[in-house]
Amino acid sequence: MQLNKKWKFLRLSIAAGLLATSGAVASAEPLKVAFVYLGPVKDGGWTQMHDEARQKLEKAMGDKIKTTFVENVPETADSERVFRQLAADGNKLIFATSFGYMEPLQKVSKVFPNVKFEHVNGFKTAPNIVVYEPRFEEGFYLIGTIAGQMTKTNTLGFIGSFPIPSVMRNIDSMTLGALAQNPKVTMKPIWVNTWYDPGKERQAAETLIAQGADNVGQNTDSPASIQVAQEKGTYAFSIDADMSSFGPKAQLTGTTEDWSGYYIAETKKVLDGSWTGNRHTRWGLKEGMVVMAPLNPVIPPAAVKVFEDTKAKIISGELKPFVGPISDNTGAVKVAAGTAMTDTDAAFNSVNWYVKGIEGSVPQ
Repeated sequence: MQLNKKWKFLRLSIAAGLLATSGAVASAEPLKVAFVYLGPVKDGGWTQMHDEARQKLEKAMGDKIKTTFVENVPETADSERVFRQLAADGNKLIFATSFGYMEPLQKVSKVFPNVKFEHVNGFKTAPNIVVYEPRFEEGFYLIGTIAGQMTKTNTLGFIGSFPIPSVMRNIDSMTLGALAQNPKVTMKPIWVNTWYDPGKERQAAETLIAQGADNVGQNTDSPASIQVAQEKGTYAFSIDADMSSFGPKAQLTGTTEDWSGYYIAETKKVLDGSWTGNRHTRWGLKEGMVVMAPLNPVIPPAAVKVFEDTKAKIISGELKPFVGPISDNTGAVKVAAGTAMTDTDAAFNSVNWYVKGIEGSVPQ
């Protein structure tokens, strides 16, 4: 009888140990984190920078997380299927890295209330959706200070993707930065209605250069315009990634992003239970999300000094790109003298006008 009691106790002890071990294993399962990309991971720009940040996230978090990604997901209803599948596969944190995923994300988030979604450059949040974006306009203002000093024709160019507020702020900001150094400049825009199409981007760059633009900025994802500027002997500016390898003589600088700090911070919040929805976060030069590409040695020291001084003022908060007086290209006052339009203003998030100095009208 005593022996049977001992065996019964031993069996119970083993069972309890197995349950405890099972619970420990379950609790140690890595957090599944997914990324949805508009373009290919080797696009040389936007998507590549997001994926490099994903890799930095993996390295920083180790076996606490497991990441996956889906590339070349169009901004159509098909993206809804991708988000649904990723959520169904057990991913608890999903980063949607393009503006056009906004409406599909709204639908999927309601079906999976326990999944946390993060959307870049959008403006619709929810209890399980947050929005994040860089202060692109800071980088474009700095690009403008260089373009305004380096142009010989006083004609600048801009290749636009879509005339959404974030892109409108960038062309406006580049123009304002240029005008601050050279009030004679004018800006010529061409809209290609795509984020990534090297053929269309190349054609736009060639057209702008033919029209006299000797400094061309872009809000598209491929290095095509840098390559064209290299071939034509003009200057260009990259976005998202340092594209100087595609045009070492042509690229003067560029505005790039390092998303890793944000991705690490948000993932930690999910792991420690402090993540909350209904947030909109904007990081810029100060936070290290906006990072300027190296300056081309061809830029004169005086222009470099203006660039560095302006950069320091933006980081300190002394200078904001949209400081009045600012009028649109019809003469209407958009920002009054002595005031600044900041990212907390409703008008900032609905910019749909060209500043004075930009030719033409905003496409509908």
